Amino acid sequence: MAAIGDAISVSSSEEAAAQGRVGSLLIRPIEVVSALLLSLIVVLLLGGVASRYIFSIPVIWIDEVASISFLWLAMLGSAIAIDRNEHLRLTLFLGMFPEKAQGFIQTLASLGMATFLLVMLQPAIEYVMEEWYVTSAALNIPNSFRVSAIAFGFFTMLLLVLSYVVRTSRMRDILVASLLIAAVAGAFWLLSPTLLRLGHINILIFLVGVVAVCLAMGVPIAFCFGIGTLAFLAFSTRVPIFVMIGRIDEGMSSIILLSVPIFVLLGCVLDATGMGKAIVDFLASLLGHVRAGMSYVLLGSLFLVSGISGSKVSDMATVAPALFPEMKRRGHRPREMIALLATGAAMADTVPPSIVLIVLGSVAGVSIAGLFTSGFVVAMVLLLVLAILARWKAARESLAGVRRAPLSTIGRTMLIAAPALVLPFLIRSAVGGGIATATEVSTIAVLYALLVGIFLYGGIGWRKFYGMLVETAALSGAILLILGTALAMAWALTQTGFAQQLAAVMTTLPGGWMSFMAVTVVVFLILGCVLEGLPAIVLMAPLMFPIAKNLGINDVHYAMVVVTAMNIGLMTPPIGIGFYIACKIGGVSPDEAMGAIWPYIVALLVGLVLIASIPAISTAFL
Repeated sequence: MAAIGDAISVSSSEEAAAQGRVGSLLIRPIEVVSALLLSLIVVLLLGGVASRYIFSIPVIWIDEVASISFLWLAMLGSAIAIDRNEHLRLTLFLGMFPEKAQGFIQTLASLGMATFLLVMLQPAIEYVMEEWYVTSAALNIPNSFRVSAIAFGFFTMLLLVLSYVVRTSRMRDILVASLLIAAVAGAFWLLSPTLLRLGHINILIFLVGVVAVCLAMGVPIAFCFGIGTLAFLAFSTRVPIFVMIGRIDEGMSSIILLSVPIFVLLGCVLDATGMGKAIVDFLASLLGHVRAGMSYVLLGSLFLVSGISGSKVSDMATVAPALFPEMKRRGHRPREMIALLATGAAMADTVPPSIVLIVLGSVAGVSIAGLFTSGFVVAMVLLLVLAILARWKAARESLAGVRRAPLSTIGRTMLIAAPALVLPFLIRSAVGGGIATATEVSTIAVLYALLVGIFLYGGIGWRKFYGMLVETAALSGAILLILGTALAMAWALTQTGFAQQLAAVMTTLPGGWMSFMAVTVVVFLILGCVLEGLPAIVLMAPLMFPIAKNLGINDVHYAMVVVTAMNIGLMTPPIGIGFYIACKIGGVSPDEAMGAIWPYIVALLVGLVLIASIPAISTAFL
């Protein structure tokens, strides 16, 4: 899911990771501990499911141990993501500067991150001391054992960032960047009496302006939110920074979010075992002989595979290599293939198990079972509009030499794909039917995928499995740190009273709920371009969902509009980062693909208008 790619600069390949590695003496033990914590969480959750459903003996301390392990996993994973350069960041604007200037800006961005971590370290330690007097219900131990993960994580990330700066930056750049940061902070401090009287203008200065400047410099999005919120609280309010640590803890610690690393791990297992490829091969044997057949296969594969992995990056990386060679042979132009891949992946966040839907359910208080049920129908609408366009585009497709696959081939590929095909429907039915929670289903799905992978798809070696655990920890840490700092920023925004004023304005819009829905579409299209799904949801959901409820909009219907608009924005050039991920996976220049994607974006917008204006699409099967 959470899409971490590199137009936004995410280096997941071993070569890129090796080049960015610093502090190996520190990071190796952290990787081992993170792998063990993730394994412990999976075992604990599976044990909880077994004790509850098989033996009818709930074990009450399991959730507490899992919660403690989860926060430690999130913070250690964030440190690993720093080491591997896997934090989500926008590098589009950075690449516009001359190479020499880029080096200085990267040094400035890194020292900005270090400054944030250094300032937050003291309140994080104070938070640990404060939580010593709060004991857990089942284990009866101080909550400090859990929240000390935040202080340790900040300290570790600070060491890694400083180590990276010292290793890769020129001393002159370090000195100039340090003086610049000190000068800006000093200027804000001197102006703080004036800033205190500016009211909502401070939102534009800090929560918009500072965050935008940090984004343009290539600072990871999690730290952009953190720096903006820290500056806002420190220079324009009298709220102690200590409060911010509690909000970060709250954003990262929701028990519902336990399913995030498990579904990320499930996506890794899917890639490693070849279960996704088995689905692609089956659909290709079934539909590959018809006109636009390979386009249908690509869209259908994205639909089904996304129901297993929950990650757009995993979806596209699984489908593209398996289908692109044959599509090229049939005359599909690479730029059209990328356009279809990117927009097809836009429906991934509505097909369960979507990490975005899980986070949205947690933040906005919407039923995850309802979101999972509705997500299938909404994805089908988007699939249909894209398939119609693909059929029209395939009028000149060359089918020379293409033959219908024999029944024996269809039967063989179906037999191979059957265990994989079962999984997305197992996940949806279990959560949608109220049989199990998303967290419980995620652990069962991982166990199922591992067993099927071992016995039917060739298995996974121990070294590869360890690598998957560490990669899951890094990706989960990057996602969860965004949620923590974004919630802190959303809280700061709420405390200004801006949310209440926004609600008052929204409820007086002419046209009622339809006007509000149109505003929602525009807002989340823009946010999807700039921020990606998770931070946009955490920032805006607490503001927008109560307004929608007051206007009589069903929360599941509204959630589907929000997620769909956000996904379209994510794939819309020139800023949409998902578009660049698709180009990287497909090996096509963004400049070449940009001209071809607009008809597909229009098709998705048609689907979005249908979803927004016809509530029954989202609610009929609830």
